[in-house]
Amino acid sequence: MPESMVIVRDLRVELGGNEVLNGMSLTVASGEIVAIVGPNGAGKSTLLRCLAGLQAVTGGEVEVFGAPPADDAAFWRRVVLMGDEPAWYPGLTGREHLELVRTVHARPRMTVDTALDLFELRERADAPPLNLSTGQRQRLSLAASLLRPSRLLLLDEPERGLDAGFRERLAGLLTEYAAEGGTVVMATHDPGLAKRARQISPTAAGVTA
Repeated sequence: MPESMVIVRDLRVELGGNEVLNGMSLTVASGEIVAIVGPNGAGKSTLLRCLAGLQAVTGGEVEVFGAPPADDAAFWRRVVLMGDEPAWYPGLTGREHLELVRTVHARPRMTVDTALDLFELRERADAPPLNLSTGQRQRLSLAASLLRPSRLLLLDEPERGLDAGFRERLAGLLTEYAAEGGTVVMATHDPGLAKRARQISPTAAGVTA
């Protein structure tokens, strides 16, 4: 039986005096893909931040790898959080950003050239990220996230800025990641991505899955 990578028990979060999550429970097994679905303001991004240890909780428990998430190097060696667009390094090209990721992380999942091909960036590899289109920058962020080794991907609307064709390719790449033993928890509005995953709504208080 696959081990539980993520366990959430009776999670409650208040932001500015407003209740965002109330009594949510969730278990995610190794190798599973889970889609957090719901309207804007439902608490999807807040849940991801709780799993990353970046959001204080009002009540309940959150465990990742059998312990509360910790904002330290050991935790981030196993976890990737992709949310808002990153702050790109001035003067570095897209290729150089990926080379930096490859250099920092031992045993990358793929070469930089493979990542450029998979994410359709080879023709723009030598351009700075801020000279790329919104969709190209999103593909670069995804390439960096999937190039580095990890056991858990936390993705906040990874489909943002992607055309329909590449969204389908992304679904396949996430399926391959899970088949290798990785676990994916993503907030998404894309029906195609959600269809390939177990779907959870954070607005359903007390949901257990």
